[in-house]
Amino acid sequence: MATQGEKRTVNAAALVQGIALVTFPAASPILTASDAYDLSSTQYGILFVPQVITAVSASLLGTSLAGHFGSKRVYLLGLAANLVSMLLLIASRLVMTDQTIAFPLLLLATACLGAGFGLTVPSLNTLTAAFYPEAIDRSALVLNALLGLGTALAPVFVAIFVGLGFWVGLPLLVALLLVVLLVESLRLPLQVATSPQSAQAQARPKSRASRRTHIPAPFWVFAGFAVLYGFCETMNGNWSQLDLTEHLGLSATVASLALTAFWAVVTAGRIVFAAIQRWFPSRLTYHVLPFVLAAAFLLIAALPKNAPALGVLAFALAGLGCSALLPLTISFGQETLSAVSGMMAGGVIAFYQIGYGVAAFGVGPLRDAGVALPAIFAASAGVAVVLGALSFAVTRRNPALGTSGRQQPPTGEVAAC
Repeated sequence: MATQGEKRTVNAAALVQGIALVTFPAASPILTASDAYDLSSTQYGILFVPQVITAVSASLLGTSLAGHFGSKRVYLLGLAANLVSMLLLIASRLVMTDQTIAFPLLLLATACLGAGFGLTVPSLNTLTAAFYPEAIDRSALVLNALLGLGTALAPVFVAIFVGLGFWVGLPLLVALLLVVLLVESLRLPLQVATSPQSAQAQARPKSRASRRTHIPAPFWVFAGFAVLYGFCETMNGNWSQLDLTEHLGLSATVASLALTAFWAVVTAGRIVFAAIQRWFPSRLTYHVLPFVLAAAFLLIAALPKNAPALGVLAFALAGLGCSALLPLTISFGQETLSAVSGMMAGGVIAFYQIGYGVAAFGVGPLRDAGVALPAIFAASAGVAVVLGALSFAVTRRNPALGTSGRQQPPTGEVAAC
């Protein structure tokens, strides 16, 4: 049974990981400013390629590493990688006007951030599922809500530190928080209890083990959903500020507010949908939100110039559309494919990162080729519609969903997280 200290630490780690993850997108006005790093759109997109590669690799290797070294060590390694990323970003500030040095440092920093994300987030989802075995959906939503809260705080901190003339205060703050987390986590057990089914699986002959590790065909439905979701989320998370400042002529403060609104509503949505799960089943949430996201993309594409309030509201609506989709994909996968539940969090996160990479890198060359961001946002609405169609394939494969669409707990009532 997990202690309150373990649960609090896991939740705090999700919050700090969220801040770390959005540090680079939140600093996009600094990274592209002519008097700072002066990155082009293509360079800004390339910046996230190492992050995607290391995040995908770490997510896929995480299950194997956890099997050899334990979930706690994998989680600690992820925190350490995040810390190195922040230190490299701080170091790059000293040479930001020299791209021959600064850009490689930034690439190495995002590579470390990807590794940290790929190791930490699946570990946190696995630990949370073990801590709350009777409320996996709700616990996943709450954990990812805290992750989302961190992503909402990052642009707020950037705006504050930029206003103080000290933007590097954000990575410095994240580094300090990561040090505190590492110290606190080292003294806690942070163990995943072995279920009777897992114990029996470990006792089976190795000849059968090779068959157990075979990836079941239904996994690719979840993987495809994660790729499309990653693309949609990243269109908002990485390109919102540049759309508002460069295309619509709004201030950096308004752009930071819009990004904060996006991540804040992502967070709030996860909390709300976890709270109303009994009355508004997870399956219905899963079907409705992609179409909300599609509507938000169309609104963003049609935004007029000099309309700051409407811009903030449009990205807030996009946040609602994104809110519960990723955590529900993970929890549905863990329940549906129970034989490989240990790899589901890492697998889904890995394919989510592929979608992240497509949007983070692919949009840069398109912009440099003359394609406007509103046109790309309009096309993204079609991706969201496909996501909505695929949501029905995901939930059809989940035997834990009753005919009413309500998640059926194993026994009794669903426990609160």
